[in-house]
Amino acid sequence: MPNILRREDISFLLYDVFGLEKIAAHERFAESGREVFDQVLDTAERVAEEHFQPHAAKLDANEPSFDGERVSIIPEVRAALDVYIDSGFLTAPFDHELGGMQLPYSVHIAIGAWFVASNWSVANYPVLTAAAANLLAEHANDQQKADWLAPMLEGRFFGTMCLSEPHVGSSVGDIRTRAEPQPDGSYRLFGSKMWISGGEHELSENIVHLVLAKIPGGPAGTKGISLFIVPRIVEGERNDIRLLSLNHKMGCRGTVNCALNFGETDGAIGWLIGEPHQGLAQMFTMMNEMRIGVGMAAAALAYTGYLHALDYAKERTQGRPLTARDPAQPMVPIIEHADVKRMLLQQKVYAEGSLALALFAATLVDLEKTGDREDARRAALLLDLLTPIVKSWPSEYGLRANETAIQVLGGAGYTRDYPLERFYRDNRLNHIHEGTKGIQGLDLLGRKVTAENGAALRALIEEMSADASASDQAEAKDLTRYANEVGATTLKMISLSADAGPEVFLSNATLYLDMLGHLVVGWLWLKQADSAAKALPDATGSRRDFLQGKITAARYFFRYEMPTIETTAELLKQMDRTTVEAEAAIF
Repeated sequence: MPNILRREDISFLLYDVFGLEKIAAHERFAESGREVFDQVLDTAERVAEEHFQPHAAKLDANEPSFDGERVSIIPEVRAALDVYIDSGFLTAPFDHELGGMQLPYSVHIAIGAWFVASNWSVANYPVLTAAAANLLAEHANDQQKADWLAPMLEGRFFGTMCLSEPHVGSSVGDIRTRAEPQPDGSYRLFGSKMWISGGEHELSENIVHLVLAKIPGGPAGTKGISLFIVPRIVEGERNDIRLLSLNHKMGCRGTVNCALNFGETDGAIGWLIGEPHQGLAQMFTMMNEMRIGVGMAAAALAYTGYLHALDYAKERTQGRPLTARDPAQPMVPIIEHADVKRMLLQQKVYAEGSLALALFAATLVDLEKTGDREDARRAALLLDLLTPIVKSWPSEYGLRANETAIQVLGGAGYTRDYPLERFYRDNRLNHIHEGTKGIQGLDLLGRKVTAENGAALRALIEEMSADASASDQAEAKDLTRYANEVGATTLKMISLSADAGPEVFLSNATLYLDMLGHLVVGWLWLKQADSAAKALPDATGSRRDFLQGKITAARYFFRYEMPTIETTAELLKQMDRTTVEAEAAIF
């Protein structure tokens, strides 16, 4: 059985590349440190292998069902979640005073990677719960924390986020769910929500729905959205929430996804979080965390797919070297063929690059909390800029890695005898999770890049320039050249935007996202190559092979992937109007 992930790579990124031990020196982590981090990661790997992976295929083939009264899920799911909760993983990043382990967010994200790679359908339940709990920890009052946050962190209650509605997807400003205030300070909610992951099941004592709704008389659009705690069970009785139907997605089949009706009779009882009309801003606490989580999920699925393809390529014999014409000679493992090595290298740079991107973002979260004033400010600036990329780049290129992994297996890759097709189906959902790629592009180019007169992009390019100047790798000069090209392209687009108008300026925002994403991942590959080169002289055996693999992969990324920056930049600088001017009738 291939490895789920490479523990060596996670440790290399956390410690060698991103300097987790410096973060661990902060007083917040005085009771943990590297030894504790490693023990937790060891346990995560073991629990994922022993309790999550064995039933992943079974759950995919036997998805949750609804008989009109209750949702049924195979029993292995509850058993796996019990082990997960008992191991303390649900509370990993939370403060000691909340009963948490108070670990760095980067360690928390690394823990999650093991469970996504082993069985994402099951991992979704605690991941959503932890994100919902973090929102409550940030915005709920003391009584709400006692009533709902505490049992969530104990693993007795699970959590969801309820944003979309049947008539609108990402346009949350157009939601219709309303919340009627009651004399006792509670609210009664009426409306429908769609695409709710974990929205109904028997895996926990209660389900805490975090629901976006509008209080009558409030402002129109997104400014009138408020956020409410709406539990499935209130004081031992079923709340006025009804499961309409299960949604049957192509991937993550074991995660219940459903449509819910709130308030078919007297209204679903709920409690306002914070002040009225602040709901969208509050929900972004959860959404931004989930966006990093989506990036890590895409990375983990790409990575485990790559390892499965690699294992197959080493064992599967087929063909002979092009110089060996004697059919009597034995066939060779397909990994010996140059084109198979090309496919494996492409998977490697996408999967390991995505993993580096997600862990880097998580490190910025840690620095924002623990750094001095300037480091914290700079981390927040970079994190705000990079979040759309962290969500979208792994979702795009991690999926391509899964697609290529299937191809390495040939016809076998398209069968359920191997998990590659499942990884692909699961990962395909990440394009839509937590905002489509198009929305992420609009957010990046329309808001993040232009905010504060481009301060975040300047800070990013400064970081890249500093690393390039300190690097001995041949790719360092290329990074500087590409960074300058991206900077010049951005300035050109902004200078033309006044005449071109916002529609033209943003019409190719997704291409801009890919371009900047490639630049960021190229930078992270240079950082990996630098760290590998420093450790290489003292390395032997498999460790030396691992480090040499990092250097080779960085070279591949700069030669095969980074040139796309130049071609994309040329198109973007033209402010091309083709898509804007295309008439609907031509389609």
